[in-house]
Amino acid sequence: MADRKNEGALAAAYAAKRPEEVAALYDRWSDTYDADMSAAGYRHPTICLALLARHLPRGAAPLLDAGAGTGLIGEWLKIAGYPQVEALDISAGMLAQAARKGVYSALHCLALGGPLPFADDAYAGIISAGVFTSGHVGAEGLDELIRICRPGGIIVLTVKNTLWDAGFAARIADLEAKGVVTRAEETSPYVSMPGEADTVPSRGLVLRVN
Repeated sequence: MADRKNEGALAAAYAAKRPEEVAALYDRWSDTYDADMSAAGYRHPTICLALLARHLPRGAAPLLDAGAGTGLIGEWLKIAGYPQVEALDISAGMLAQAARKGVYSALHCLALGGPLPFADDAYAGIISAGVFTSGHVGAEGLDELIRICRPGGIIVLTVKNTLWDAGFAARIADLEAKGVVTRAEETSPYVSMPGEADTVPSRGLVLRVN
């Protein structure tokens, strides 16, 4: 079981209503985030890395880690053979921790859910772990990720079941029906943090941009 400090930070993150609240919370949490999430048994980064490696060839570049936090996935992406990865996160404090790891080619302090200052088709792949969840980003964040991912590219994300059932699944089905994306893989629901009590399951999703 993770400690009470970690439980409180997670509860506050899920309860946040505005982007500035989310940014401030993660700024405060950044120093202990890696240790806290390790104690919680955080699974999203591992699952996203496995899904990406299954659907995107080694060496594909550049990639965007959208919601990079402290760079948990960025460290592994380099080891797994993806040499050029950029980080995006709403929290300057989290990005400062990511910068110390030296695995990202660029750092972008930006919020998902609105327009992004990147060109169409800018990235070969995008990975977004633990972002599409309560108090963070909903289906409104999909369109910009699709726009900046090149045709044939892969978007790997995790989606909390509460969002999935509240319109996210319908949005994915609509995008598929319109031929915008193809659902390359969808995992069964799983608990992302087994060290936390009463965690709502999430699923991993791989979208190929058409």
